[in-house]
Amino acid sequence: MAQFDVHANTGANRAGIPYVVVIQSKRFDDTRTRLVAALRAAPRGPVADPSLTPRFRIAGRDVLLDPLQIVAIQRSSLGRVVASLADDASSGAIINAIDAVITRAHG
Repeated sequence: MAQFDVHANTGANRAGIPYVVVIQSKRFDDTRTRLVAALRAAPRGPVADPSLTPRFRIAGRDVLLDPLQIVAIQRSSLGRVVASLADDASSGAIINAIDAVITRAHG
């Protein structure tokens, strides 16, 4: 279970969120939980802010990262690994989207 591994969603909402991506740093590999972000089924056409919801193709399916849907789940609850988004472009897009959510807004 490496950072940016994509797992099949085994939860009840898997129709709308077919996958989750591990975003937790390797630094916390010894914990029993994994911090994951939802990969939602992508709508057809453009999205409002592609930098906030980057698009990926997983197992022939288009999905969008939803950085507002981050949760810690038990390692044992993760489904099978179906892909990795550890390449520089994909992992960079994930980190940038999460940074946009947690960056302090002034004003």
